[in-house]
Amino acid sequence: MILHRSWRYAAVLALAMSLLPPLAASAAPRPPGTAWSPQHDADALRDTGVTGVAVRLDTPRGTVTARSGVGDLVTGRPIPRDGFLRFGSATKTFVATVVLQLVGEKKISLDRTVEELLPGTVSGAGNDGRTITLRDLLRHTSGLSDYIADVFPEPGAATYFANRWSTHTPEELVAMAMRHSPAFPAGTGWEYSNTNYVLAGMIIEKTTGHSWEEEVRRRILRPLGLRHTDTPGTRPFLPRPHAANHQQFVPGGPLVDTTIAYRPFDSGADGSMTGTAHDLNRFFAALAGGRLLKPAELAAMRSTVPVPPGSGHPEGTRDGLGLFLTPLSCGGGYLGHSGSGFGYVVQAATTADGRRTVTVSAHSRAGDPETAARQEDALHELVDHALCRAA
Repeated sequence: MILHRSWRYAAVLALAMSLLPPLAASAAPRPPGTAWSPQHDADALRDTGVTGVAVRLDTPRGTVTARSGVGDLVTGRPIPRDGFLRFGSATKTFVATVVLQLVGEKKISLDRTVEELLPGTVSGAGNDGRTITLRDLLRHTSGLSDYIADVFPEPGAATYFANRWSTHTPEELVAMAMRHSPAFPAGTGWEYSNTNYVLAGMIIEKTTGHSWEEEVRRRILRPLGLRHTDTPGTRPFLPRPHAANHQQFVPGGPLVDTTIAYRPFDSGADGSMTGTAHDLNRFFAALAGGRLLKPAELAAMRSTVPVPPGSGHPEGTRDGLGLFLTPLSCGGGYLGHSGSGFGYVVQAATTADGRRTVTVSAHSRAGDPETAARQEDALHELVDHALCRAA
């Protein structure tokens, strides 16, 4: 979804969902001195109430995978090996990479304003494209309203089923956001807004004459050989094999199969890509390792601002240009981006040198704040262990 990819953020958007009953007792703690096990942490995340979990860790020593729970509540089939995933907002890192490649080619500048790049697009209700730079869009310091609430106005399964086949052009989504006043003057604060990356996709097309999807395929997917990654646009179905995604929309309500995308916000530059954990790890490793951007542009991407407390990120997280920097318990931090939507969360993360990369996918979402917080904490602990400890 093009919600900010934190489970806590769902509550902010009033997507009231209930406690998901645990599938098993809490995993037993590891005896002191034992090696870290990705399976142990996958089971611990499942035991918070997630129906299915998959982990893929790639290091110079090889690949380690883990699966826990089920891939389908009806059949009970297991999570598929390297199944297809919705990347959600991890799409933003691909889009930011294309923008920064264009910067390196001197076709565009991060300091150009939105008004210069897309004349007349950002205006009204106090919004002023003359004060917002391309850098502000990529780093969520624009202050622009998120269009999400406009395309999912009434929380609940009824809205999902009634609207999931609807589509909107990027221009229509931006126009919805322009009905709302900005959260702050550009450059003076930080607030995640999917509208920023809708505009970034429009800027790529205006600059190159090609859609952002074409540019992602040409500049990233083909060179890296990411054959299982796609930019499906409004096509709402995942390729097979894939796990089913399930959302609980109301407290005490049923788990609803939401594997079919909600097209009003699953179709654009802010979160529409699909692929496998293998491909997502390969992309983030190549990006962090300097294979996609020149040194100056990679440094610009890693230039960060603080993410405010209460934004649904671990303490100390900072935001760069399409890339978050999150502290690690072993020192330093990891680079990455998460993605989520109805019924799923994906977290991709890599060490600063790109040598150790992990993707975690969780295939159901609980909505009450306490359960959501436990699930989020378990996911972040898994990522931290994967990047800090030897498997």
